This record gives sequence, structure tokens and C-alpha cells, in this order.
Amino acid sequence: MLRFGNIELKHGLFLAPLAGYTDMAMRTVARAFGAEMTVSEMVSARALCYGDKKTPALARVLEGELPMAVQIFGSEPEFMAEGARIVARGMAGGVLPSAIDINMGCPVKKIVSAGDGSALMKNPALAHDIVRAVVNAVSLPVTVKIRAGWDEGHKNATEVALAVEEAGASLVVVHGRTKTQMYSGRASLDIISNVKDCLHIPVVGNGDIVTAEDALRMLRETGCDGVMIGRGAVGNPFLFKEIRASLAGEAYTPPTPRERMEAALWQLRLTVEEKGEREAVLSLRKQFADFAAGLRGASALRAAVHRAETCAELTACAEKFISEARE
Repeated sequence: MLRFGNIELKHGLFLAPLAGYTDMAMRTVARAFGAEMTVSEMVSARALCYGDKKTPALARVLEGELPMAVQIFGSEPEFMAEGARIVARGMAGGVLPSAIDINMGCPVKKIVSAGDGSALMKNPALAHDIVRAVVNAVSLPVTVKIRAGWDEGHKNATEVALAVEEAGASLVVVHGRTKTQMYSGRASLDIISNVKDCLHIPVVGNGDIVTAEDALRMLRETGCDGVMIGRGAVGNPFLFKEIRASLAGEAYTPPTPRERMEAALWQLRLTVEEKGEREAVLSLRKQFADFAAGLRGASALRAAVHRAETCAELTACAEKFISEARE
């Protein structure tokens, strides 16, 4: 059992925040297949403070999504604190989030060049001050997502983790890669293990989890309290169900081609409800074929969905894939 704040998770299974992916639709589908807690796409604290009209939608939490954290990013303690206050009051049409998550791991150039995301790994003192400011600003648990460090010569995840724990963080997620690795190479389990050994608050491991065995290995070799799954869950929400079965020592039956496409179409419908058809089609085109990954016909499906312009066309692609899978 993983506990922090007033949150209890039996298995410690998190869906990671992924910009452009983990919207309400993907979070809902992942939860249906076993994710216990989800995190929003990252939200700019400055944009919240300046009243940007598009930002609140990213931070809106619906009743059925709890427990869910809203992730904010920035590098100025005062803006991060005020952004957290805004989120903690709830966005229009939504409910209060379960926690505030602070992004100290995003390696993308436009984020890092502004001193945000994983750039904070270079300044543990500032990381401490940001967490302290947010903790003092809200009554919700504050969690922090970090990386192994900036580069191979500066793997300071333990130092940063200790700093944010001292500042009042309730949980730390460690992605086992450095900023300069981006998403290449392998995530270091040793880094995650070192952080776990040094902290008194829960530590969640992140990176390279694409099978149930990957999750069990991370738990076994690092002693971490839970796992967070990002890219491995894109088009594969079933992974959470597989991990749950493995943790319980139960047999797992992989989804059929029809079940895979039904999940994809459900995510499409949810996205249409949230964003409208055009944006839903653009969003699902980039992940629709992932639901068929590893199956015969997946390449043809990928090519077909990239030509789709409407929900009807995406649905036709799914139905054709199901039909051909039976042959």
C-alpha cells in the first residue's frame, strides 16, 4: 500500500504526465484498465497567473478522475505558489485535484531554455525553494517529478530529492535518465534505488516500463513504492491490468484485436466530447495504431489512420483491422 497525504494506492500504479497525450480521454481509459492515479499534462504556472484562456482546460479535473494530480511547471517560486493556489481552488466545471505535482524532469528544449523542467536539476537550492513555496501555498499534498540528473557527469537525483523532501514534498517520482539522455539509452535503476534508500517519503520509479516484468523488476531491484508509466501506456492501457495480474500472481489474458480497437474507439469518443471532432482526429491519429502494436496489420493500420480526416474514417480503419485480424 502506497500512502501520501490522504491518498492510498493499493498497487502504486501511476499514469505519467505526457504533453499532448494524457488528456481526460487517455486518463479515463487508463484508469478503466487499472491505473490508480493519473497526472495532467504539464501546466504553465505563469500562464495560470496571467489568465491564459487555454490553460485552465489542461488543469481541469473531473469527479471520476480522482485521485489525480495536476502538474505545474516553472522556475520562479512566487509564480509556482500562485499557480498552485489557482489549481487548488479547482478549474471551472471541475473538482479539486488530489495533489499538486511539480515538473522538474521535462527535458524538452523550449522548457529547459527557460530554466524550467529538468533545468532545475542543476539548482537544488532553487528546487527546494519552489517546493517550499508551493507547500506553503496549498493544503494539498505536493509531489515532485525529477530526473537522474542533468548529464552523465552530474547525476544528482539524490541531492535534489533530499532537498525537496526537506521542503515538504510528500512523494518523489524519479525518471532514471538524465536530461541529456532525453528518452534514449536505458533508465538507471541504481539511481532510483539510491533515492529510495535516502528518503523517508514514498519514491516512485519511472522509465522503460513497457511490460509487466519491467514493472516487477523495477519494484524488485529498487525497492520503490510504486511505478509510473508513460510512453509504455500510449495505446496500451492494458499494461496496467497486466501488471496488476502479475502482482497478484494471476494469469493474464492479452486483449483481442477487437478489444484493442474498442478501447481506441472509446478514447476517440471521449476526446470528441472534450475537444470536438477535428482535434480528436488529430490527437488519435498519432496513437491509434499503437493500440494494434505487435499485431499483424498494424503497419497498414498506421498508414490508413494518418490519412483519416473524420471519426467515421478512423472507425472504418478500426473495423477493417478487426475484420482482417479474424482471417
